[in-house]
Amino acid sequence: MMNKPINFENKLSRIDEHWSPKVIAEMNDYQFKLVKIKGDFVFHNHPDTDETFIVIEGNLRIDFRDDHVELGPGEMFVVPKGVEHKPYAQEEVKMMLIEPRNVKNTGVAQASELTAENDVWI
Repeated sequence: MMNKPINFENKLSRIDEHWSPKVIAEMNDYQFKLVKIKGDFVFHNHPDTDETFIVIEGNLRIDFRDDHVELGPGEMFVVPKGVEHKPYAQEEVKMMLIEPRNVKNTGVAQASELTAENDVWI
């Protein structure tokens, strides 16, 4: 066990690319991931798990097929399992994702250039 806090700013400074979540901690079978996003993602869902979005910096929009939610710094939203959603950020957003280990960022959607490698730690 490390007796040292995890500094979000330090970890985020080590992320250069968008849409590529990096693991910073685990709790039981859940991973805490930091990610920078900008632009449009793909509609996808996670049939077996909820997904938590926590905005650290910037403004995030999560589109659903019939609605959307907007999040600012210090706000979070839980997308229920099975719900199709598509994150979007006009300007860069820095955020944390909380989801079970081995969850693919594009869910069950067809793999694309936005599909990130899993279990990459920083």
